[in-house]
Amino acid sequence: MFASRPVVHPLEVAAPAHPVQQPAPGVLMKDLPGMPGTPGGLGLRVLQLLFAAISLAVMSSTADFASVSAFCYLITTTVLQCVWSLTVAIVDIYALLVKRCLRNRRAVTLFSIGDGITWLVSLSGACAAAGITVLIDADLIMCSENPCASFQTAVAMGFMCCFSLLPSFLLNFYSIASSHG
Repeated sequence: MFASRPVVHPLEVAAPAHPVQQPAPGVLMKDLPGMPGTPGGLGLRVLQLLFAAISLAVMSSTADFASVSAFCYLITTTVLQCVWSLTVAIVDIYALLVKRCLRNRRAVTLFSIGDGITWLVSLSGACAAAGITVLIDADLIMCSENPCASFQTAVAMGFMCCFSLLPSFLLNFYSIASSHG
């Protein structure tokens, strides 16, 4: 029986002078950089919108994208990403202008679900288009007949869009998970 026994020393804690200044009971969500309503969140949304718009513009500028369903799917996912990022960017701008906090659990849950769905759809579109691009470029060696550089640029921007969306999703998801503790 050589177990150590902790010694507890009680501390005297003074009561606050103003009971109104005490935080409300419950868990308060942290305002992490990159979350909706922060300058970092707005920056991420602008990056997402920029990458999706470049991917959309480059892929739609090719004449024969409509003949391949994976390229049409990439265009569809980038349009979805543009709409989602623009919508959340407008909400971020509004929140920053009126200095309103977007740490509402319902709002953060909505942003997290939207980011998760948009990320998954964008990733699948970029992967599908990348598979066809590799098939055309490396396996069939048909780049002389197709604009492979445009396809590769559009796919790369699609992946960059996905990678810039992932921090938004993870921060929102972390915020939801930590607030349920």
